[in-house]
Amino acid sequence: MDGRAGPVTGQVAIDWGAPWYQPWRDSGERVAGRWQAGLSLPEALNREAGAPVRFVAQQELVPGEPYERHIFRSGDCPTRDNLHDFFNGLCWLLLPEAKKQLNLLQAAQIDSADPGAARGPVRDAITVFDENGALLHAPAPLWEALLAREWHRLFVDLRPLWAQARLLVFGHALLEKLASPRKALTAHVLCSPAPDLTGNELDRWLAGQLAAERLAAKPFTPLPVLGVPGWWPQNQNFSFYDDSFVFRPAARRQIQNNSGAADPAP
Repeated sequence: MDGRAGPVTGQVAIDWGAPWYQPWRDSGERVAGRWQAGLSLPEALNREAGAPVRFVAQQELVPGEPYERHIFRSGDCPTRDNLHDFFNGLCWLLLPEAKKQLNLLQAAQIDSADPGAARGPVRDAITVFDENGALLHAPAPLWEALLAREWHRLFVDLRPLWAQARLLVFGHALLEKLASPRKALTAHVLCSPAPDLTGNELDRWLAGQLAAERLAAKPFTPLPVLGVPGWWPQNQNFSFYDDSFVFRPAARRQIQNNSGAADPAP
């Protein structure tokens, strides 16, 4: 199999040897194996321990009830047999406290909103992070270059420091897209340097970072993930980073803000 496992949907196979899938590999291979063997995806996920929800067929979602509120109210997570929900399920298994906190915030925002009102900044931020978020543990110089969007410094000048860094892709939509990697794939990294933790400790730390007031400010910074040294063979040629459509410079008003002259770019 060469480290690969293809879901029964016939979609692209998952290369479990890819660096972005390493934290998800153990549970992922077990669930994918059951799925391939003929179980529905909810059944395959429910065989794993650790999730604070029960995975159920999508048809069990109450008509007219928001998905997030249904999960919060019932403890059941409606799940389709596709790659997107496969990775969402893995996130519930590996980072249950963080996922539970996001769901609690979503449900609270839904209940407090006027009927028909726009989603609002907190719900938007939750969706951004849940779908495309990532955590970065890295030395301070890497963080400084990332926040300034100094891509050449980040990935070329400071390249040796990436040996001390760890990037965890949290967003299940981004994990799905990385099954077919392309240069433009970008994570929204939480602007709090992740501590050197793993497993339950990292999960609890992340859950503690996810407060409504903080999320309302969209505390994320973009990171094109295939630029990370060791994540993609093409970035060994430093011309890889010359693509300004992917490695975009900081907006002028963000640069000006460094001297107090303007607000930061969104």
